[in-house]
Amino acid sequence: MIWFILAFLAAFFDSVKGVFSKKSVKNIDEYIVSWALRFFTLLFLLSAFVFIEIPQIGDRFLMALLIGGSINAITTVLVVKALKYSELSIVAPIITFTPLFLLVTSPIITGEFPTVFGLIGVFLIVFGSYMLNIKKKSIGYLVPFKALLNERGARLMLLAAFLWSITANIDKIGVQDSSPIFWAISVNAYIALIMFPIMLHRIKLYKINKASILSKNFSSGLKNLVMIGLCSSIVLACQMTAINMVLVIYVISIKRISAVISVFFGCFIFKEKNIRERLVGSIIMVIGVLFIALLG
Repeated sequence: MIWFILAFLAAFFDSVKGVFSKKSVKNIDEYIVSWALRFFTLLFLLSAFVFIEIPQIGDRFLMALLIGGSINAITTVLVVKALKYSELSIVAPIITFTPLFLLVTSPIITGEFPTVFGLIGVFLIVFGSYMLNIKKKSIGYLVPFKALLNERGARLMLLAAFLWSITANIDKIGVQDSSPIFWAISVNAYIALIMFPIMLHRIKLYKINKASILSKNFSSGLKNLVMIGLCSSIVLACQMTAINMVLVIYVISIKRISAVISVFFGCFIFKEKNIRERLVGSIIMVIGVLFIALLG
């Protein structure tokens, strides 16, 4: 199954992108990182014009671009902020909530209906999120959920997961009314354009207030930003191609395997603690995702 391989590659490189984003946001302002993510992604995707032709544009393309691009600009900032405020192994598993939200948004936007097995997947996702903070259960059974909601980065990532459940469906409309790569290029160009004034404003604040927005070792930070763009371009190319083959919820569900990969990265790269509970929780959440995708 080509779509499955593409979705898994999207998951892996999405996790790698998270690592470089986490490194970048330590020293560089999160709005600059968000703009750079889209800008460098665009640069890498533009090379695809050598191999593709400009497709025939459908009637829904412009509306999808304006709505999907605007929402994705918000999610980009939300994710970078989440990585800034919380550990990677905490925020990464939260993205598995996207297929849960897709059970509601997909039927409304694209008319795609999963089966009742989706309910089992929903239960596993919720239970897995509970397991992320299972150690706190000793002071109350609802405390793990409260801990998740009290974590600033987790709240931001949960909002991003919901917004992704909307944009994933809009992506399919955009792909159907153009082509996978052309849509990915268009979205990133639009987001980089509308975020450009915000990025300039943040740099202006840096110059006026002499705040430490940019890293002192900017060359190192620039390398991380370039790597974010490279990984993001691979993710988008794989994801957009895959959603043109099967249901959106299938592709996004497989992509959420990145949650488990990210927990390992959090452990081995950032030396984060309580990895065992987070790994168990994220695996349960991914199993729930697979129930939705493969049995739904």
